[in-house]
Amino acid sequence: MTFTKRNKIIYWVATLWLSLGMVSTGIVQLIKMEEEVDRMLLLGYPSYLLTLLGIWKLLGVVAVLIPKFPLVKEWAYAGFFFVMSGAIFSHFVAGDPVMDFFGPVLLIVLTITSWYFRPADRKLALTN
Repeated sequence: MTFTKRNKIIYWVATLWLSLGMVSTGIVQLIKMEEEVDRMLLLGYPSYLLTLLGIWKLLGVVAVLIPKFPLVKEWAYAGFFFVMSGAIFSHFVAGDPVMDFFGPVLLIVLTITSWYFRPADRKLALTN
C-alpha cells in the first residue's frame, strides 16, 4: 500500500483517538474508580485485574506512539485487540445493554484502523 497523504491522516487520527481512549480508560482502571471496580465485579473479574489492564494500556500507547520498534508495536496492537475483544465478549455474556458495547467496539475499530494504515517504518519488515 502506498502511503498517501490521506492514509497518513487516517493513521494519525485513528492512532491519536485510540491513544486517548486507552490512556483515559487505563488511568481510570489504575486509580480504581468505584464504578470501574463495580463493573469488573459484575462481569465476574477480580478488581486487581484493573491494575494490570491499566498498565498494559499505558505501555501499549507508548509502544504505538514512539518511533521504531515495529515488533513491540505489533504486540501492542495485538494486546489492544485482545483486551477490547475480551471486553466486548464479557459484556455480551453478561447480557449488558447495547450502550456498554460502544467504548470497546470503538476502540477495537480504532485499533484495526491504526494498525492497517500505519506507515512502513512502523511495520515489521518481511524477509524471504
